[in-house]
Amino acid sequence: MIIKSLELADFRNYENININFSSGTNILYGDNAQGKTNILEAIFVSATTKSHKGSKDKEIIRFGKEEAHIRTILEKDNAEYRVDMHLRKNKSKGIAIDGQKIKRASDLIGRLNVVFFSPEDLSIIKNGPSERRRFMDMELCQLDQIYLNSLSKYNKLVIERNKILKDLFEHPENSVLLDVQDKQLFEYGSVIIKTREKFIKDLNEIIRPIHEKLTGEKETLSVFYEPNVKLEEFEDKLRQARKKDTYTKQTTVGPHKDDFSFMIKKINADDAIDIRKFGSQGQQRTASLSLKLSEIEIVKRAKKENPVLLLDDVLSELDSNRQNYLLNTIGNIQTIITCTGLDEFVNNRFEIDKLFKVTDGTVSSEN
Repeated sequence: MIIKSLELADFRNYENININFSSGTNILYGDNAQGKTNILEAIFVSATTKSHKGSKDKEIIRFGKEEAHIRTILEKDNAEYRVDMHLRKNKSKGIAIDGQKIKRASDLIGRLNVVFFSPEDLSIIKNGPSERRRFMDMELCQLDQIYLNSLSKYNKLVIERNKILKDLFEHPENSVLLDVQDKQLFEYGSVIIKTREKFIKDLNEIIRPIHEKLTGEKETLSVFYEPNVKLEEFEDKLRQARKKDTYTKQTTVGPHKDDFSFMIKKINADDAIDIRKFGSQGQQRTASLSLKLSEIEIVKRAKKENPVLLLDDVLSELDSNRQNYLLNTIGNIQTIITCTGLDEFVNNRFEIDKLFKVTDGTVSSEN
């Protein structure tokens, strides 16, 4: 799978642009605040229907405009596909594939698999549980339609349940609704827990050798799933938490409270440490890089094809050892990279297939 072209109209700071990408390495360079990241964001929206920043549709429409358009031309198995996305300030987005409208945005997810890597991702280990859950959910939603649907329904149920809990004092008769919702929470939550368990198991097989190479065979990394509740106890714990939930007006039991930990062990050492709490900044950043690099292999195994790799000014955040490993990992993957300048590192280490200069909402090809 590769992206052949991207066309934007009134998206962020772009009035109208059309970019034709190489199937290899594409470099977008320019000063800060010119719009480089906005191009990667548009690609991410085309793949997942959401902004990697968590921005709402109305926030990514060009200032003073009511709507924006994204058109992405993809190529897979020598066939072309066109994805059109219509973003509107006060309505839900419209999506069409090859001119045919789709009813649900979720039907698009999985058509284009991307791995997005930004400097913020290097802090995923030390940030809160919601960041780690978001990483896991974004990956699984691209790969597993059943998980995507279960997660969407589960999250909606949690919101509805919390609203009932908040109104329960004035409307005690609504307590009967909680019984119905709890059965549905268990149904969809069980799918989430089972899928996350398998994901972490598969992730460990991939991430360990990557991390060992990144650390020069000095450390091993293991990832552990920390479910808020075990699957076999979920239904009972949800029922037992009813009194507490009524008091806190929040749903306190379920996979929306999950986390996962990263344990580092020095080679030949007896004890491992939880680097979320006790790891150095260097250890945390290396584990984060291992995690993002693992995404590439996970997609390859699940989809039998390469993802598109989006690197947003991340190279400046890595030392030479980690830069080299990342460059060697890219291989034959279509990669779109943003950077502020074409310094000696970029010129010497990258085989640049296509080069673009980004200046104040304009993009010009330089080769």
